[in-house]
Amino acid sequence: MGFKLAEMATKAAANPGCIVLSDLGFNHESLLALPETCEICDAVGKTKLHSISHNVASVRSCVVSAARAAQRDPDEVCLIAVSKRQPARAIEEAHGAGLKDFGENYLQEALPKIAALGHLPLTWHFIGALQSNKTRQVARHFDWVHTVDRPKIARRLNEQCPDDKTLQVCLQVNIDADPGKAGVDPAAVADLLKELVDLERICVRGLMTILDPNADAPESFARMAKLFAGLAPLAAGRWDTLSMGMSNDYEQAIMAGATHVRIGTAIFGAREG
Repeated sequence: MGFKLAEMATKAAANPGCIVLSDLGFNHESLLALPETCEICDAVGKTKLHSISHNVASVRSCVVSAARAAQRDPDEVCLIAVSKRQPARAIEEAHGAGLKDFGENYLQEALPKIAALGHLPLTWHFIGALQSNKTRQVARHFDWVHTVDRPKIARRLNEQCPDDKTLQVCLQVNIDADPGKAGVDPAAVADLLKELVDLERICVRGLMTILDPNADAPESFARMAKLFAGLAPLAAGRWDTLSMGMSNDYEQAIMAGATHVRIGTAIFGAREG
């Protein structure tokens, strides 16, 4: 371990923006055992450069525990690392720790990172508010869109999606009737789904929600799971995605049936700005 740390410290001092711990053979167990400070961090004047990989291992452990407590297979849960306001090197570090799914909220911020990381086999999820003038670029550069809540946006994504791909889509539901959140009313989701099932270049895979911060999380997640199950007969193709749960409540979401959890702070730490 000491030799690897010394080797990485030398590399960090020479090029502090390009440190990927997995390059030197670190695994999740060894990352969890790393001290709070080390010579790598000292070399670049930063605090715990290895924290992303450490956090990925910790979050994955919690995902496994929550899934098993719910008598579910942990492999059923996709961990999406929310990388908004994070640099490409942080995403590369998370990928080195085993993640391949990344969520971005802002198109103009995401595009340079997608281009810079094109050599990696990543799956990109758009999870932010989507305006009509952004749909062409989102359809071209992202694999998933989690925030479709009206027919116009879905039709534009369908029309503008390249011929050689199918865009995976979730319908955003405002499960708590939160006036500060986007999303369709739960009572209107069935009608929206019926309008979209025949679109050729998008595949509606399921539902997504962001809870009201004051909501009773287990109760809201349970209502989402019930809504998701009830809509299955209306889905034309695969209906297998329930995207809910973030850093402060993802374990409860998994217990309720979430298939995709969107984790930012617990992986990357507090965002700057």
